[in-house]
Parts: sequence; C-alpha cells; structure tokens
Amino acid sequence: MRAVAHPTRLALLEALARREPLTASEAAQMVGESPTNCAFHLRTLAKYGFVEEAGGGTGRSRPWRRAHIGFSVEGSDSAGDPEATIAAAALSAVLWDSWLERIRKVAAVRSAFPEHWNKITSFAESVFYLTPEEAESFQEDLNAFFLRYRDRLDDPSLRPEGAVPMELVQFTFPADALRPLED
Repeated sequence: MRAVAHPTRLALLEALARREPLTASEAAQMVGESPTNCAFHLRTLAKYGFVEEAGGGTGRSRPWRRAHIGFSVEGSDSAGDPEATIAAAALSAVLWDSWLERIRKVAAVRSAFPEHWNKITSFAESVFYLTPEEAESFQEDLNAFFLRYRDRLDDPSLRPEGAVPMELVQFTFPADALRPLED
C-alpha cells in the first residue's frame, strides 16, 4: 500500500491505464514530472508488482506497462497491524477522492460528448441482497468479466478500430453502511 500511496505513483498508474507501454520520458510528459523522477517511481512500482518492463528498451527508453488490469484496496482490517490499517485507510481515502473527482469532471463535460459516447457514459445504482459470501463471489465474477479485455491492454494491436480506454469505477458497500451493521 505504501508503494502506491504516492501522488506521482498513482498518476503513473493512471497514465499507464490510458496508454502503454510508456517510457519514463513519455510518462513524464503525461504526469508533469521529470523523467528521472518517473523512472524512480516506475522502478518502485515494479518492485512491488504494480508495473513491469514491457521489453525492448534500456534506461529512460525502457518501456513499462501495468502488471494488472486494475487494483483494489481491501478493507482496512490488516490482520491486527495498526500501521497497515492506517495506511489502507489513507490510501482508500486518496483513491476515493481521486475517482470521485474524475467522475465529477466527466459529469461536467458529458453533454459535449459525441452521442455514441454520451450514450455509454453512464451511472447507475443497483441494490442487491447478498450474504457476505455472495458479495465476494459477485466481486470475483465481475473481475473475471473485466479480465476478458486484458489482452487489449497488453497488446494494442488487438484493440478494434475506434476503441478508446474506458474506465469503470465501482464502489461496492452495504447500503446501510451509515448505520451500525450486525456481523
């Protein structure tokens, strides 16, 4: 969690989600940092398994890609480790704020989208009655669905003509989360 809980590293992961592979120099232009700083943060992300070398380069010309299609931060209970619990809560807050801000920005400009993109830029609320075990299975099924498109992230030549990066930000929580829950 500490590896990703840095603004530059989060920006690099977002940049790689939109276009990859990226060299440190290319990433620097996208995130507004120096190539040296981006190279350092890319190596740190690689150390903890968030990114990996894409092959075919050296030094600052070394291309990087995300090692996973996305990531999630599990609940803040980190097996009784108070520091890990605090780090998970802090990272969760940063991520939620970042995602919500992007959603607000999209909502503000959505009316200017071409009709075909406006139609699929959506928001929805759904309520399901699930046991904790069913909710976990639901999450696993959703993740399996998204992984069907992983090859397009790994290999840009597999992207159909007209394909653009689509972002799905999903929040799953007990609908009664603001009142005390029974275990």
